[in-house]
Amino acid sequence: MDNGDVIAFAKPEDLPVIVDIYNSTVASRQVTADLEPVTVESRRTWFEEHTPDRRPLWVLKRNGQVMAWASLSTFYGRPAYDGTVELSIYVGEAARGTGVGSALLRHVLGECPRLGVTTVLGFVFGHNEPSLRLLRKFGFEQWGYYPRVAVLDGMERDLAVLGRRVGAGES
Repeated sequence: MDNGDVIAFAKPEDLPVIVDIYNSTVASRQVTADLEPVTVESRRTWFEEHTPDRRPLWVLKRNGQVMAWASLSTFYGRPAYDGTVELSIYVGEAARGTGVGSALLRHVLGECPRLGVTTVLGFVFGHNEPSLRLLRKFGFEQWGYYPRVAVLDGMERDLAVLGRRVGAGES
């Protein structure tokens, strides 16, 4: 991580940049299943569902500017799954390949015990090699694979489910 990098909980004023970073990945058809850019307004409820004490949304800022973000979201919405979360990491175009994804992931994994999280899942397109490499670098393993479940510009794409145990329940 660069000396000017700071990881903090996202604030409402960060939402427009969070949305911009997310939207910068839509056209590549490599990262998100959204086919059109999203709006700040459409993401407001999602943003408010992320709280520092339960399901955080973090931003990595370099010299005060948001370069990337990561979030933990509730998995499957039933109480028995409270210790399991879905991980999302999005890196702005200017910061891709600079280690900010690794810095964010290291931070997120370190926060999991505080949050009572024992299992982290990543849902990644099978053709998204950079994201698959990042998760594998941090000990994630493929736990599931759904062939041809997404259609992006007429092309069927696979979805890989990568998982890792963390914290006290690590094995």
